[in-house]
Amino acid sequence: MVLIVAAIGVLFPVYYAVVGSVMGPSDLASYPPSLFPHSFHLDNFRNVFTVIPLGRQYLNSVLQAGLITLSQLVTSVLAAYAFAFLPFRWRAGVFGVFLATLMVPWEAIILPNYLLISGWGLADTLPGLVLPFLVNAFGTFLLRQSFLQFPRELRDAARVDGCGHLRFLWRILLPLQKPALAATAVYVFLSAWNQYFWPLLITSTPTMQTLQIGITQLRDAEAADPGLILAGVTLSLLPTLALVIFGQRFIVRGLVAGSSR
Repeated sequence: MVLIVAAIGVLFPVYYAVVGSVMGPSDLASYPPSLFPHSFHLDNFRNVFTVIPLGRQYLNSVLQAGLITLSQLVTSVLAAYAFAFLPFRWRAGVFGVFLATLMVPWEAIILPNYLLISGWGLADTLPGLVLPFLVNAFGTFLLRQSFLQFPRELRDAARVDGCGHLRFLWRILLPLQKPALAATAVYVFLSAWNQYFWPLLITSTPTMQTLQIGITQLRDAEAADPGLILAGVTLSLLPTLALVIFGQRFIVRGLVAGSSR
């Protein structure tokens, strides 16, 4: 019963955003608030694309999140493989320093990142949106813990058969680590998709801003039309809901991989 109550509290804002996006002004303004639409109004979804360039902002968010996810997967896989399988001097110490970067608050480095990206002339561009997030230690930590569970006997057998590092990684290790890879990809994508402060800081034109910024513009432009805002929120929820629904089992399996170490 406690879990049911907690689930209702978590899911209710999502439910009301979806239901409110098809409500008319009278339903949204009613008191007490109406929890079910008396009539469906799809004009909110049509109008939201005319108030702001939501289509372009949607594309910007997809490109930003997709590029960050792809880059972090590649760099995390290579770094995790090195920390799990390659013997080198001071490996534990280097890994500890690597993890220590997770303890640095984002607010402490956002100004240096902004000055660097602006100095390179990449402000208000797609590269400026993604460059500070191409590498992250969390994915490396998660994948390393999963790689450590891989049977050493299979690794030794592959080496005896003349399998090099890249071939072993691509042909043997990664196909057996799909849950960890999927969990990392979902986590990174959701984190990049929900970014707000960095896109707000580094972009200035509406056509280069992301979907999260566009939703706040809806609030400012159409303060008297909450249905329009809820329609934008609903559109922004679609990718995250799809990832959580279809990737939930991979998230759970990936996050518990390597928990015994």
